[in-house]
Amino acid sequence: MPSFVYTARETATGREIRNAVEAATEQAAIAALLNRNLLVVSIQEKLAKKGRTAGGKVALADLVIFTRQLATMIDAGLAMVQSLTALSDQSPNKAMRDVIKDVCTRVEGGDSFSEALHKHPKVFDRLYVCMVSAGEKGGLLAEILARLAVYQENTARLRKKVKTALMYPTVVTVVAILITTFLLIKVVPVFGDIYSGFGAKLPTPTQYLINLSNFLQKYFLLLALAAGGGVYGWFHFIKTKSGRLFWDSRRIKLPLFGGIAHKICLARFTRTLASLIRSGVPILEVLQIVSQTVGNVVMEKAIKDAATDIERGESISVALGKHPIFPNMIIRMITAGEQTGKIDNMLERISDFLDEEIETTLSGLTSLIEPLMIVVLGVIIGGMVICMFLPIFKMSEIINGAK
Repeated sequence: MPSFVYTARETATGREIRNAVEAATEQAAIAALLNRNLLVVSIQEKLAKKGRTAGGKVALADLVIFTRQLATMIDAGLAMVQSLTALSDQSPNKAMRDVIKDVCTRVEGGDSFSEALHKHPKVFDRLYVCMVSAGEKGGLLAEILARLAVYQENTARLRKKVKTALMYPTVVTVVAILITTFLLIKVVPVFGDIYSGFGAKLPTPTQYLINLSNFLQKYFLLLALAAGGGVYGWFHFIKTKSGRLFWDSRRIKLPLFGGIAHKICLARFTRTLASLIRSGVPILEVLQIVSQTVGNVVMEKAIKDAATDIERGESISVALGKHPIFPNMIIRMITAGEQTGKIDNMLERISDFLDEEIETTLSGLTSLIEPLMIVVLGVIIGGMVICMFLPIFKMSEIINGAK
């Protein structure tokens, strides 16, 4: 149950009291204080840290299940409180269960469903709350929730594809670094001690590898700290405003991965825009919400500038067409959607097309990266092995040189 922090005065003595009281709503809290002969001066709901719940993190998969099941229950004619109670009882995630219970309590206390969701911004983002609010006003809550579920499922599927595609090269790269470091620190010095007893000049590749091993042994901790500090500094930098602008403007131009990152942002933009327009949210509010969900600062700025132009009377296609980050193909399809009055359907088709392109590109990239990483790993490890055994192949030259 919500807790309210209040400042009140006793009606008999006038003494000021600061404390907290639990109640379903603010009005119920005030009524309870009046029954105690306390005159409320100020009262405010005591919230936990923004975005946190007692049970932990709520995954996107749990949110998808909740949305889909709630849409089905409401469409079947069940009351909101009854539906929320049933979902809270069967939710396997404690964090999600706590959130649903709190939302149910607020709805029972008189809040609308969207107002109750707004109290949990880390679980239900602005897009979710605005679509639910539009569904409540238009009497299409079940339909809106079904659309939300489809949107979240598409988002989860795309996110899973990207993670799967990046998993293999990431694992291989980490393994290659660990194996190379182990060989340079533990194995190469053993060969170096053996060859140092020959008293002769070693082949150049072998000598370079031994020098690298000696350097790494001597400065390993310093290099490890420098690498860790560099990684930490980079992630800290890209969280700043200038860092995000620097990284977002360049990552969509990277070879191979840049095109995928750009298409992901465009797919998120078109799908979110289609969902909000179809739900009846005003266009300026739609663009404000979409700008915060695309995940790229450059595109976010372009959308906000386009919103200003649309407010002045320009069409969506003309306003977006001023910014190179939106390809001509997408602008032309949006123009066609505006002319036919079915811009939401056209945006949905664009997002589906982009999703297919992303999936095809990721599949091809994965097929290309797998043999490429194997070759790179083989060249690194094989090259080190050859460098170490090269003196053995030239043993007679080394011995004659020593004599």
